[in-house]
Amino acid sequence: MSTTTRALPEQFAELEPYVADWARPTRQERYDMRLSKTFEELAEFYDAIAPRAEEAILYLNGLDLNDLPEDATRLLQLLYSMILVSYAVNVFMQPRIPDSGAAFFDTAVEPAV
Repeated sequence: MSTTTRALPEQFAELEPYVADWARPTRQERYDMRLSKTFEELAEFYDAIAPRAEEAILYLNGLDLNDLPEDATRLLQLLYSMILVSYAVNVFMQPRIPDSGAAFFDTAVEPAV
């Protein structure tokens, strides 16, 4: 009998190709990934995740946020990344914030999970 460890909960298996790049534990890592991608790569990720976001949220709402299994934590991180990428895809139409020059900000506190 073989055991397969999934990166995400089984019903979200088709999103596993995005885990390596986008299931990042910190906002800064997610933002750095956004800046390293082309607009087309961001749009592909967003278009894959966004239609499943509501279902993912419902799934995660059924779990204890303080005791998420690893696969559910990665799913939550994908949602965080989707939110960060949504601005680039839907508003800026590019990875960077337009007309911001070298401006940046540091996050002082990360979300609990």
